[in-house]
Amino acid sequence: MIKIVTIEREYGCGGSEIAQLLAQQLGWKLWDQLLTEEIARLAHCPKAVVAAREERPDPLYYRLFKSFLRGSYEGSINAPKLNLVDSETILKITQRVVQHAAEKGKSVIVGRGSQQFLKNRPDTLRVFLYALREEKLRRLLARGKARPEAEQLVDSVDRERADFIQRYFHVEWPDRAIYHAMMNTAIGEQAVVQLILSTLKTYDARITA
Repeated sequence: MIKIVTIEREYGCGGSEIAQLLAQQLGWKLWDQLLTEEIARLAHCPKAVVAAREERPDPLYYRLFKSFLRGSYEGSINAPKLNLVDSETILKITQRVVQHAAEKGKSVIVGRGSQQFLKNRPDTLRVFLYALREEKLRRLLARGKARPEAEQLVDSVDRERADFIQRYFHVEWPDRAIYHAMMNTAIGEQAVVQLILSTLKTYDARITA
């Protein structure tokens, strides 16, 4: 029986809004901002710090600084006190939180590599959401973003997500083979939710037959 849905998404396609609507219709727990908050709590750092490092590899200068600090005499002496909130640390905590949410069940989990962490669980439906670039820009402009900023975000965020998945899971993004459905959100949020619910019902019947 399906008890988890993971929602991976292109930036600006409405993935978070769709995940929220889906969770409401199912009556399930939504792990989106809540996931970031739980990671921050476990990492003992502000939520904004986690949000800045989620779903993206550490920049080169940060990796070099981390290597220097951990390799230096002072760094080795103070290693127990060293609490760098980097992408690898966040990833390890994220895995724990995602797997805990999966064990609890009745969860809609947004991004953060959840589709990779749970790809071998038969009780998980994995969905990828996307949209044309102009549709994503339209959504961001409607939220009040200036066009130059919207264009920069659309072009950079997904590139960072792809780099993150490649670096830590060694697969291309999106890893099409692991998804049960890939949907264009241009058809509307409610329509996408209904498609996901229909897919969930169909797949659920198949695995429980």
